[in-house]
Amino acid sequence: MRRATIEDKGDTPLPRETTVLFGHSDAEREFLAVYRSARVPHAWLITGEPGIGKATLAYRIARFVLSYPDPAHAPGSLALDAAHRTVRRVAVNAHPDLLVLERTPGDSGKMRTVVTVDQVRRLTTFFGSTAGEGGWRICIVDSADELKYPEGCNALLKMLEEPPRRSLFLLVSHAPGRLLPTIRSRCRRLALRPLGQDEVARAAAAALGADDEPAVAAAAAAARGSVSQAIALAGGPMLALREKVEALLRALPSTDPHVLHALGDELDRDRGLLDVFVGAVRDWLSGRLDTESGNLRRLARTADLWERLNRSARDVEVFNLERKPFVFLVFGLLAEASRG
Repeated sequence: MRRATIEDKGDTPLPRETTVLFGHSDAEREFLAVYRSARVPHAWLITGEPGIGKATLAYRIARFVLSYPDPAHAPGSLALDAAHRTVRRVAVNAHPDLLVLERTPGDSGKMRTVVTVDQVRRLTTFFGSTAGEGGWRICIVDSADELKYPEGCNALLKMLEEPPRRSLFLLVSHAPGRLLPTIRSRCRRLALRPLGQDEVARAAAAALGADDEPAVAAAAAAARGSVSQAIALAGGPMLALREKVEALLRALPSTDPHVLHALGDELDRDRGLLDVFVGAVRDWLSGRLDTESGNLRRLARTADLWERLNRSARDVEVFNLERKPFVFLVFGLLAEASRG
């Protein structure tokens, strides 16, 4: 049995390539029941925490509808064989009746921070032509949270307001409350629950090809319901870093400047570790929000810390700032809050 490591992540299947979905049978049954009723909403908003399979479900739905365009003859499961022609075409982004709006590399080769308005405007041409195979035309937006505001959002909204016949929009969203209310109101919500630890472990092990691997189990325990986080953490430096951050959080309000210096140096050496650091702190703050629900003053203070953390983290990433000052800022705020 091979060991799952962070290096394996490059071989991890993308959502468009993944044919197995763990833990969301209720959501699958809900969509299937509506589809087979032949009264299909033209837009679905698939919501839930990051990394739990929302995009995987969107592709699973798209493949099914493209394969069974007549709801009256649709089978009782969304599952398709990996060798199915539609599965293979979607996996290589080569199906003429599926358009995916997602972030792409810019001219510099660096990944854009938004789904651009020019990408969204492709909808006009895509839906303005006849379906290549005479069935549905489907658009997956992964994710709607990353649409350029307001131009991209408004361009999408125009299509949702006047949907072409036999069109289907599948919008993935980690934070639906941030979307335009007019977009939300034109979609049927399909809410996915966080996965259980066992489900995360099975999904991560399947993606990494490492059944019952202890590293995967440890990563699943730290991933808080996110398969993608478990895959990222499994057996590599990300899990080790998270364990360091969790140890520092348990020691609050005490802080060790030497350890914080070393942590900042590590984040500066490997800039991809910033998300792990921020994720561990968010989880700690989330736990405080749960325990402080009866104390409005403490709840407001923790909520303010959450906002400051997210705002500072965005600045560090967008402007490519040094990580060490950010680490000291965050733990200074957390220590103060813990003493209070």
